Amino acid sequence: MNAIQPPRPTGQPLEPHRKVRRTQRPQRRHSYSAVAGETTAKLVVNLVISAAALTGLIQLLPYHLSQQGKLREVSAEVKRTETRVNSLRTDFSRSFDPGQAKSVMHEQSYRVDPTQRQIVWQDPSTKDDH
Repeated sequence: MNAIQPPRPTGQPLEPHRKVRRTQRPQRRHSYSAVAGETTAKLVVNLVISAAALTGLIQLLPYHLSQQGKLREVSAEVKRTETRVNSLRTDFSRSFDPGQAKSVMHEQSYRVDPTQRQIVWQDPSTKDDH
């Protein structure tokens, strides 16, 4: 089965290789004018396709630029809104902080803590002469 096979004796000639001759097909010979015409047609088609693609890109450029401008405006508005939201979040969390309830109440109303005295500053130049 998987045993090593003894080598062939060297005295026996190997089977000679047979040479098989294939029948040669007659080669078509294209004239140079036909090849030149085909190449010219390919070049023309490629140039037309390239011109169409370039025209499309040129028409899309103004649209792309306007979209970039709008994107910049929206990004700036998002930054302003994020700043405002962060400020409101800080104020909101401060409003519900029991430790700062008195200062928030003082800021949002005219009430003053009864243990504090109200001080009113006057400008010396506006003093009444009574």
